[in-house]
Amino acid sequence: MKILIIGGHGTIGKKVVSHFQNENEIIIAGRSNGDITVDIADAKSIKTMFHQLGKLDAIICIAGEAKWAPFNDLTEDDYYIGLKSKLMGQVNLVRIGQDYLNSNGSITLSTGILADDPVVKTTSAAMVNGGIHSFVKAVALEIENGIRVNVVSSGVVEDAYDKYKDYFPGHNPIPMTKVINGYVRSVNGKGNGEIIRIYD
Repeated sequence: MKILIIGGHGTIGKKVVSHFQNENEIIIAGRSNGDITVDIADAKSIKTMFHQLGKLDAIICIAGEAKWAPFNDLTEDDYYIGLKSKLMGQVNLVRIGQDYLNSNGSITLSTGILADDPVVKTTSAAMVNGGIHSFVKAVALEIENGIRVNVVSSGVVEDAYDKYKDYFPGHNPIPMTKVINGYVRSVNGKGNGEIIRIYD
């Protein structure tokens, strides 16, 4: 398969790339580095990327920003960071990317445990993650050409646990192999409209 992985140089992305590149042609996209550059907060950038790449069999997004801050400190513009990047960025990857997928292709988005189990300073990030979950369930009812859309929602992964553990007291670090398998399930399985939760 020809698979585009957006965010393939990130903590999770590197491991997902390492798994899939054994048997597939992998293209890594990132905002500043990769085989091709893209800013998912900019629909024109997304269109340009897909136009350059041509037809694909699968799209995986492991990218997107949202502002973390106490609720009373978040401005309207702070919320728009997550809305433009992680939410509409991933929505636009589906909206635009469907036209560049071969029949029966797949799109896998990424969120996280905050959608279901938020912690302090995450009102923006939790809102965005929950919105993507609802979007995926709804778009699966209408997307055509046999295309499947799923989302992988993980807890704090082992490789980032030390960095984020103070935000997530009592949370268990998720083994990277479990997270990778979430993406494998989405790409190689038959599920559509699934929220693949990996929380323990």
